[in-house]
Amino acid sequence: MNTIVNRSATLDSLTHLNEKIRSLCGDVFPEGGLQGPIKELAVKAELGNPWFTERSVHMSLGGIATLLEKTQLQNWASQYPEISEPKKIGVVMAGNIPMAGFHDLLCILMSGHDAVIKLSRDDSVLIPYLMNELASVNKEIAQKVTFTDKLNGVDAVIATGSNNTFRYFEHYFAHLPHIFRKNRNSVAVITGTENEYDHLLLGRDIFTYFGLGCRNISKLYVPAGYSFDEFFRNLTPYAYVMEHNKYMNNHDYQSALLLMNNTPFLTNNFLIVKEDSSLASPVAVLHYELYNNAAHLETLLDAEAQNLQCIVSKTETEGWVMPGHAQLPVISDYADNVDTMKFLTEL
Repeated sequence: MNTIVNRSATLDSLTHLNEKIRSLCGDVFPEGGLQGPIKELAVKAELGNPWFTERSVHMSLGGIATLLEKTQLQNWASQYPEISEPKKIGVVMAGNIPMAGFHDLLCILMSGHDAVIKLSRDDSVLIPYLMNELASVNKEIAQKVTFTDKLNGVDAVIATGSNNTFRYFEHYFAHLPHIFRKNRNSVAVITGTENEYDHLLLGRDIFTYFGLGCRNISKLYVPAGYSFDEFFRNLTPYAYVMEHNKYMNNHDYQSALLLMNNTPFLTNNFLIVKEDSSLASPVAVLHYELYNNAAHLETLLDAEAQNLQCIVSKTETEGWVMPGHAQLPVISDYADNVDTMKFLTEL
């Protein structure tokens, strides 16, 4: 039988991990530079995956530290019952952004189960490092996490991947209790009343992690007749993406493709904006679609409801996210709106 670890002890250990993360992230958190071994690890992570820059690793650590604030953890966990018998939960983690699977791991630890993790080849060093840091605080909790190449002998599965890997998940794990996730995208609703600061915040939601996260904005809904001139001007602070070779290779390739196909587009030399009804857009490209009025917008969004991760807008609509916060989810923001803790505590 697997070992039960008191939830209070887990909470205290995760709080210490939070303090450790903050000590490694510089004086100005989360904008300062990484310090100590985590900086060296970020370099190693980038060598394995060029999208994982120090800036991206730092941003992800900042989000994790926010999740691990003690009062927030207590209030969140108190909404769910403690389990009486731990089970082995297999986790297939994504590798699109640094430590993308940490929230699933957090849910498993706080629920009291054991985690059996299959890491993405694109993100294979950062989460094991955090678990080593957790082991220095509480070895018993850290021992509830194991890493493997194959998920054998698990009681349930949480798997995140693409639409193609979704079929793989169904083939191998459909007989087990599961949460399967596939491609989703996030969008922003532009009203035309946005100011410079609003555009700056939207830029954070577009360019963080180079747009590779499911919570990054990949498409804009804009009112008919909208001009992108001011929008482009206010995105200038994000020109740092031009220093990233893979990002600019994508930009240049997409520009050439559009030019060869005589497809109209706009660009500020580091972001391409083109009219397209598709939610998903390539790296360095942002799609947009026009709406005529509120009713038309509602129809467009309803048609994509099952494919949306989040909607960003300054309109303060219930369930929507304010600009600048798409990649700063709170602890109860579950991927695909499926309550992971409820799933785990009801097994």
